[in-house]
Amino acid sequence: MDLTDIITISGKPGLYTVVGKSKNNVIVESLAEGKRFPTFNSNRISALADISIYTYDEEVLLSDIYKTIFEKGNGAKCISHKESAEKLSAYLEEILPNYDKEQVYNSDIKKLFQWYNLLHDAKKLKLKEEPKKEKAKEEEEKEAEKKQDKKE
Repeated sequence: MDLTDIITISGKPGLYTVVGKSKNNVIVESLAEGKRFPTFNSNRISALADISIYTYDEEVLLSDIYKTIFEKGNGAKCISHKESAEKLSAYLEEILPNYDKEQVYNSDIKKLFQWYNLLHDAKKLKLKEEPKKEKAKEEEEKEAEKKQDKKE
């Protein structure tokens, strides 16, 4: 899942894409409304690509969780963030069974699903395609090695 240039701004609802940058501010565009405005250094900005969820083993990136949700739902929207906390927790447990229930709050879970549905509506949920050229090159190298081994 590619979440580059998608950010959240503390104190403002929704998600934004970075449109441009300057010395003192960043120009962002709302995913929901399409309105553009500057956000300044005083605003706390978080990139979705850097956000992760605590588990008992390690931290799992949001992009990996969204990939799992996308594959589980065949690319459809997920559960609404307005559902009860119990339903949201149960759904997250299906996706990420070992998430840390003490460090991941209900508000975090709500944001997780709300952001997923916002990204879905904005058609920003696209799986990263693995570079086909690299795969083809690796296969060619393996075949060349096999031929070389047969000659020897």
